[in-house]
Amino acid sequence: MNGPADGLLKWRLQDGVRYGLLGFPLAFCALPLYVLLPNLYAREFGIGLSTLGGILLGARLFDAVIDPMLGRWCDRLFGRSLDSVLGFGAGAALLLAVGFTLLFFPPAREPQALLWWASGLLVLTYAAFSALSVAHQSWGAMLGGNEMVRSRIVAWREGLGLAGVVMASVLPALAGLGSMVALFVLSLLIGWMAWRTALRPAPQPAAVGADDMWRPWREAAFRRLILVFSINGIASAVPATLVLFFVQDRLQAPESIQPLFLGSYFVAAALSMPLWLAAVKRFGLAQSWLLGMALAIAVFFWAFQMGAGDAWPFVVVCVLSGVALGSDLALPGALLAGVIGRANHRGIAEGAYFGWWNFTAKLNLALAAGVTLPLLHWFGYAPGARDTAALEALSWTYCVMPCLLKAMAALALYLLIIKPEQTKEAP
Repeated sequence: MNGPADGLLKWRLQDGVRYGLLGFPLAFCALPLYVLLPNLYAREFGIGLSTLGGILLGARLFDAVIDPMLGRWCDRLFGRSLDSVLGFGAGAALLLAVGFTLLFFPPAREPQALLWWASGLLVLTYAAFSALSVAHQSWGAMLGGNEMVRSRIVAWREGLGLAGVVMASVLPALAGLGSMVALFVLSLLIGWMAWRTALRPAPQPAAVGADDMWRPWREAAFRRLILVFSINGIASAVPATLVLFFVQDRLQAPESIQPLFLGSYFVAAALSMPLWLAAVKRFGLAQSWLLGMALAIAVFFWAFQMGAGDAWPFVVVCVLSGVALGSDLALPGALLAGVIGRANHRGIAEGAYFGWWNFTAKLNLALAAGVTLPLLHWFGYAPGARDTAALEALSWTYCVMPCLLKAMAALALYLLIIKPEQTKEAP
């Protein structure tokens, strides 16, 4: 099934499902890797926060560094044939399934052996995840289209991804880690098979030179967008790293309702997709993203005032911040696709763009884990803490730091993207 060379003219329901379905397992595995795994290794396996933060920082930095190279590789594969891309995706999916499974079920629990095991498998799993993600994202960007069509393409991928995240947030508590891993492997297979039948872009083969990996950085529009994306991404990565610690220690929420927090957060994000698509139609992509940032700031300032016993009000925080998350998932990727199209790089360099894009996203997560966990340890916080000063430090790090970073991202978005666009449109 081939798409038009000049961009996608129609986007049907089946097209959304076939392309977006792989987003389910990719997002499904992301939450356990970035949220559940640190908590599991700290609480169940007894790995110290400083040591754990160092391992996560190292693995995520390696993962970030290889993303641009993976992007260049994907561009070469797209230039060869779409079947080559699908074969590359199949190999990455197999490695991802193996690495993910072994991370959650290590054969040994001796601390030193466990550290080496986790370090090696994190590198393998992150690399496979990145390779599959870059190839899949590039495929969607190559389909083209106007702002609304690009938003729908990304919304299908991220919306089905959110369904995967919701499942990953509740399944471990309801059915155990074994069921979580089994569902992930099965959904990964189904997602890849659906991708094989998805609407196909019309690639424009081009010679890939030694400097193609750096091509995106020669575009001022890309540099401006990725700066905003980076600041906003760090703001989002900090609470994602700390949410379980905040829920368990600051709110002292019963274990029975903890899945509700993550579940409501991601369900709200998924359900908000039509809302953000409507906002794009009325206000535009960048302005709608700005609204999402403002909502996130307001919600996290409210969360800062919460303490023990505020579990149910925190559900409202999760819902509202989930709505804000919807804008972060659906809109920046559509903005990037527009940058690629305006630079006349569609069908040529999507892999390079998304390689650097994912490099930035992974760097955000690495900094969040590698800085905030040791910082909390330095301030005297440890899992299970009830000391007032330690819990205050947790609240400041979880709530206030992201608000300040979101405010910086919002200002950058307005000054670097929205205001220049308004100036161009002015008579």
